[in-house]
Amino acid sequence: MTKRLLLKGKSTAFIDWANVYGWTKSLKQEVDPVKLFVYLKSYSEIEDIRLYFGTDDHPKSKEFLENVERIGYEVITKPVKYILITEIEGQKIYRRKCDFDMEICIDAHKALKDGLESFIFFTGDGDFEPLYKMLIELGRQVIVVYTAGHLGREIWNMKKGIFKVELENLMEL
Repeated sequence: MTKRLLLKGKSTAFIDWANVYGWTKSLKQEVDPVKLFVYLKSYSEIEDIRLYFGTDDHPKSKEFLENVERIGYEVITKPVKYILITEIEGQKIYRRKCDFDMEICIDAHKALKDGLESFIFFTGDGDFEPLYKMLIELGRQVIVVYTAGHLGREIWNMKKGIFKVELENLMEL
């Protein structure tokens, strides 16, 4: 059974891929970028499908970015930062960091100028609460797609004007 979204006018989708990839444990399988793109393209209202993911030297990351661009996504990327978190017996441990919160917010503002009515976010990140509230105040439709355990408390607590779509499995797309 496929979930169908009821979109209000011209729409755009924002996919924070690091967040979506993090759904793998909850869904017990990886999200297929081809299947997700085909699903989103099935909506005539969706004009833009934007995927955000960091660039680094890892061959799999480079291959992924090339593949999603070929699929048809509008790819937004920037270099990944490696942050030293600890050093154990002379071995340095780094954490991969590449947030796209600002880029997504800037792109949402640009979409507002272009007259888009519906904003679909594939991220449960609570940091987006101010953006969602602003869009709702402007009369825009806000849809947040997430999986269990991947929705920030700030978003969970929003009760008015937001549509929260929890995916329990990939068959819903």
